[in-house]
Amino acid sequence: MRIIATGLSAYYVRKGLQWVKDKAALEHLTPLIWPSMQGYGFCADPADCVSYERRQFHTELTRITRLITATVGPHGGARSHDKFARIILAQLEGVRATFESLATDQP
Repeated sequence: MRIIATGLSAYYVRKGLQWVKDKAALEHLTPLIWPSMQGYGFCADPADCVSYERRQFHTELTRITRLITATVGPHGGARSHDKFARIILAQLEGVRATFESLATDQP
């Protein structure tokens, strides 16, 4: 939809949205979020921002959990003496625990 409206390629639309999210939103302290089915938009209600952020943490929690279980965990299990694998696994478990607490609806 945005591609048709702007006449730009998907690459440039995606890059433009990333710029708005990374630069303009931060400079103006107006978060750019994706409310369900409405597309990207600036957030006016803090509750919408928190909900969006929790969904983002949940998405990243899923990715980190898969990284642990499919990549780093088997590496650490197969080579328990490997210091790098032990450090990475410990760090990722800490990140996973943090993201899990941030992704929940509990205050």
